[in-house]
Amino acid sequence: MTSAIERAVAELRSLRAVQRAGMISRGSPRKLTASVRALERYGPLGAAITIAAIRYPRGIGLIDDLGELTFATMEERAERLAGALRERGIRDGATLGILCRNHRFALDAIFAGARAGARTVFLNTSFAAPQTRDVAAREGVELLVVDEDLRDLARDVRVPKVIGWGSGPETIEELIAQSHVRGVPKPSTRGGLVLLTSGTTGTPKGASRAEPRGLLVPGMLLDRIPFRAGETTLNCAPLFHATGFAMTILSIGLGSTVVVHRRFEPETTLTDLTTHRATAVILVPVMLQRLLALGEQPIAERDLSALRIVFCAGSQLPAELSDRATRVLGDVVYNLYGSTEVSVATIATPQDLREAPGTVGRPVLGTRVRLLDEDRREVPPGETGRIFVGGFTAFDGYTDGGSKEVIDGLMSSGDVGHFDEQGRLFIDGRDDEMIVSGGENVFPLEVEELLFRHEQIDDVAVIGVPDAEFGQRLRAFVVCAPAATITEDQVREHVKSNLARYKVPRDVVFLDELPRNPAGKVLKKELQRD
Repeated sequence: MTSAIERAVAELRSLRAVQRAGMISRGSPRKLTASVRALERYGPLGAAITIAAIRYPRGIGLIDDLGELTFATMEERAERLAGALRERGIRDGATLGILCRNHRFALDAIFAGARAGARTVFLNTSFAAPQTRDVAAREGVELLVVDEDLRDLARDVRVPKVIGWGSGPETIEELIAQSHVRGVPKPSTRGGLVLLTSGTTGTPKGASRAEPRGLLVPGMLLDRIPFRAGETTLNCAPLFHATGFAMTILSIGLGSTVVVHRRFEPETTLTDLTTHRATAVILVPVMLQRLLALGEQPIAERDLSALRIVFCAGSQLPAELSDRATRVLGDVVYNLYGSTEVSVATIATPQDLREAPGTVGRPVLGTRVRLLDEDRREVPPGETGRIFVGGFTAFDGYTDGGSKEVIDGLMSSGDVGHFDEQGRLFIDGRDDEMIVSGGENVFPLEVEELLFRHEQIDDVAVIGVPDAEFGQRLRAFVVCAPAATITEDQVREHVKSNLARYKVPRDVVFLDELPRNPAGKVLKKELQRD
């Protein structure tokens, strides 16, 4: 009963948040009735573009590398494509795979798949061909939408393929043009979504997620972040990643224009912020780092007065990077912490980041976060514990039947962290990355944060490697700033001057760049092989 009451209270607060943002507003009874019918027929995802088209038919819904599309045009494309997909057997629980970059054809497939009743699997565009084959086979993909320049990654996927971006035997654009279907029937089942885990330590797992019910998912974001209806969102994060997907759908639900490009370029991002008067930009931290690397003067010369939200998620946002972004862009940075499995856990506001650099903020609406020790006891503020998250938006389990550890209804995030006295959460590292060196416990993140703040270091990752004397020792991989002269000894001395002796890396390796996935997470498994 308590859980039901908590859910009801959270939904009520979510309703207020979405109303404040303009996602739900008083309109004509006809439009309201049509919107409710669309939701009942196709669910939140399949109906998202329909509702936007009902409210803002002539509004610009998408700007990509091919130009503009109105919401009404996007709705028509989704309807036509849904009919074409159903004719090819993609309906009522069939599995549709999407291996695409950010563009209209990816969104066409997302919306059409949902209203056809398909189960949609998002594949990572940085996969190698064997990974693409294995994940597609594991998830039972029956039809694959793939960009022409990514076809080689899907060469071993033995299912029918439709080209998203580019030309080929059959393309999304051709299916839409040739389809005359109207009034796609209500699917007998809701297919749901499969988002892949980051796969930084192994083969990515499929995280199954049913379509959300109620308003809690948009509510937990809009309760903390001031997105508003009818604005412009520049999404740089990949659509196959939870951050890029969720924020794009949220923006469309608000009737806001979404700007995307097939590839991230910091110069293009800066131009878009000015040209489109973007009010929000969605980035992973490494993208924010590259944007700021353009220099304070070039950024200051642009009119960014419309920008109110720089939304970061997907990987750790270093305190130094947050401070620099605030100095250059203003009090506009919001930092989200969560995972594909637990959904959204905490959000840090600009005030949080100003008062406590490095924090990931406080738990969001409808969510509990507890830190537990090895004996499953809650730890007090200031002490490190394993992070467990409870709420109503966790995933349904891995598609192989597994799940994350759950204690008292709270799911492990896989990280360790601590709360400060004000209830703000800080991430100290991954619970499987703790290094035991000479009997002392070390989390690499503390060393990484320190080195990242060094003016001659642009990027850094720290791992543990076997050591005959100490069990493990620290190895730092360093990417130097342009014209830097820092040496291995100076790196070690900098750590020694600021942290305990046992946290000093014994090895320092200089690299041109760190291996990262599209979400910006360092692939430490690859560094272990070096």
